[in-house]
Amino acid sequence: MTSINTILTNLAAFIIAIGVLVTVHEYGHFIVGKLFNVKVLKFSIGFGRSIYSYQSKIGDKTEFRLSLIPLGGYVQFLDGRNGEIEPKEDGRAFNQQSLLVKIAILFAGPMFNFIFAILAYFIVFSNGIPTMKPIIGEVVENSYAYSAGIKYGDEIISIDDKKIEDWETAVTSLLKTLVDKKDFDLGIKRDDSYEKVLTFSIKEETAYLTEPGSLFSGLGFYPWQPPPVISEIVYDSPADKSNLMKGDRIVSVNSINTRSIQEIINIISERPSQKISLEYIRNGVLMSEDITLDQGNENSNRGFLGVAFLRDYENYWYINRLDLSDSLNKSISQTWSTAGFTVTMLFKMISGDVSTKNISGPFSIAKYAGISVNAGFNQFLKFLALISISLGVINLFPIPMLDGGQIIQFVFESLKGSPLSPRIEQLSQQFGIMAIMLLMSIAFYNDLFS
Repeated sequence: MTSINTILTNLAAFIIAIGVLVTVHEYGHFIVGKLFNVKVLKFSIGFGRSIYSYQSKIGDKTEFRLSLIPLGGYVQFLDGRNGEIEPKEDGRAFNQQSLLVKIAILFAGPMFNFIFAILAYFIVFSNGIPTMKPIIGEVVENSYAYSAGIKYGDEIISIDDKKIEDWETAVTSLLKTLVDKKDFDLGIKRDDSYEKVLTFSIKEETAYLTEPGSLFSGLGFYPWQPPPVISEIVYDSPADKSNLMKGDRIVSVNSINTRSIQEIINIISERPSQKISLEYIRNGVLMSEDITLDQGNENSNRGFLGVAFLRDYENYWYINRLDLSDSLNKSISQTWSTAGFTVTMLFKMISGDVSTKNISGPFSIAKYAGISVNAGFNQFLKFLALISISLGVINLFPIPMLDGGQIIQFVFESLKGSPLSPRIEQLSQQFGIMAIMLLMSIAFYNDLFS
């Protein structure tokens, strides 16, 4: 059950994220259009009815507006295809520009999204971010990882000869490898000295393994997390009134197997004043007990058990902070590789090699926006960078109505020597609308059934 505070946080984070990224995208079109002296009539964040507008008193008297539906935006240029052009405005209409100028204006939106991602990553890498070493936690029996010989505590040092230093790089490399081929080599370090290369032979399960949340469960191993071992018990709490003791390791709550401290916290928080069933291990013996939770306090509607857990982070986490030069280089390479991987994933979805469940709708984006906000400024910037790259890539796809589709249209018209016929242009726009609606339908379907 999601609390109202979580919903409001997700909604606010989503509106801020989309507002910032759409503004960046449309500003790219706007500023490059102004650079080539193309008249700008409107600059809108959002679609539909205007809820706020301001008309500039100088220059082109551009109308800046905030519209009702916050799922995009547009810049409207003066264009002879929409009506007659006054003689004094001759040469300032978008349709009167050269092919290269049109391409520059259309390409500027996605390019500004990529530039924003580089700047966001630069701030993140310069600030330094908590980074988790790629150390293996639980290994599932009879899985790919178990068959390959992976063990608890192994550290991943390479994937197909690519050096791995953190879990984020490991996950990205695993997904890229699975998308490109079926088998891969995993270099691991064991007991700080022993190194070995393990081969993963993957069957025809690439589509499943690339589904959101399926990578680790499908391969059969999980990142290391602090085990939920009780270190302290609060006096006169539900835990204190039970048989729980320091050193007990909780393994399930209400028959839900728990691998991490956070899973236990989430389950307990959602059950104030309710009876729960705990399973825990003490001295190698599995035990169970029913405990009635308290409510945290008068102003909280969260369940309270009254235990603290051991949290051994020192050997598994570090702060990764780069100098300015390295931050810039990594920001550019991160943006480039993420954009390339996004393109690959989209084409693989079309071919059926990758699950279309990876297409996120507004509800999923809002959820992750809220999670990133709660995780801190750097994590929210990383989220913005990722969405900004996706927005830039998708807008360059050769679909009518998107920037990429319009670039293709104008190149074709230039080669042909004349504009498209009204009938062909209408059909292309209808195809573009259908393609976008199909994409949105898949995204909403994934949101509703994820």
